[in-house]
Formats: sequence, structure tokens, C-alpha cells
Amino acid sequence: MLKDIPRIAVEDIAIAIIPKEVYGENNESLWEVYIINFKSESIENVLVSSKGYGTYKGETVKTSTLRHFLGEIKELSYMLIEPIQNDIFGLNNEYWVSFYINNEVFDKKYIFLPESIKEEYFTTIPLLEKRGVMIR
Repeated sequence: MLKDIPRIAVEDIAIAIIPKEVYGENNESLWEVYIINFKSESIENVLVSSKGYGTYKGETVKTSTLRHFLGEIKELSYMLIEPIQNDIFGLNNEYWVSFYINNEVFDKKYIFLPESIKEEYFTTIPLLEKRGVMIR
């Protein structure tokens, strides 16, 4: 029965992680996670689940799963999902995005691998016009 359910590829939706500012005595960075809609149409009922998991100092670690209902994201626009601290960049950071277009449901999982959120991997993020890491 699962074979009868159409699998529709998600295109033109991206997740970007961008440094916001430096704060504190240790010059720690505050980062922000955005969803970007590159489509020429709005996406509706956008739901994003985020979590981190992996190994830290030889121990298996899982963060809490957070769910964010973002509503509608207009065409060629973006929306803030959540702030994120750089101390979890050593884990897999997973964002599972679900949304509707014309009453059809779409979903896609975006995973930032450990240590992939670094300045050496930065690119200019379209629409936001800021430097960061993006998965499309």
C-alpha cells in the first residue's frame, strides 16, 4: 500500500544557518536557522521539526525535538525557524519540513552533518543576502 502513495520531490525549498552576532566573554556566536521558499508560489501550513543527535565525548547525545508551526511562507521569501547555539554543531542537526501546496502534502528532511556549519563552507544565501551554510 505504501507503493501506491505518490512520492513528490521537494524542490526550491532550503534551510540556511547564519551567524547573527558575537556575544559574551568567549566571543560565542548566536546563529539563526531560516527556511527559504525559492518557489514562485506560497507554501502553506509549514511545520518544521528540529533535533540534534550524535556522539559527544564518546557518549550518545540527543537533543529535545522542537516543533515550529510557521503557517504560510510567501513565494521568494524566507522565515526564521529558531535560534541555535554553536555548541551543538558537533552533532547532526536535522530539520524535517512539511508543507502544503494546493492541498498536496510535501515533506523533506535536511541534515547538517557534524562540523559542517563552519565559515569555510559559507556561501552567500540568496534572498537573505547574508553569508552562511545552506542545504537546498
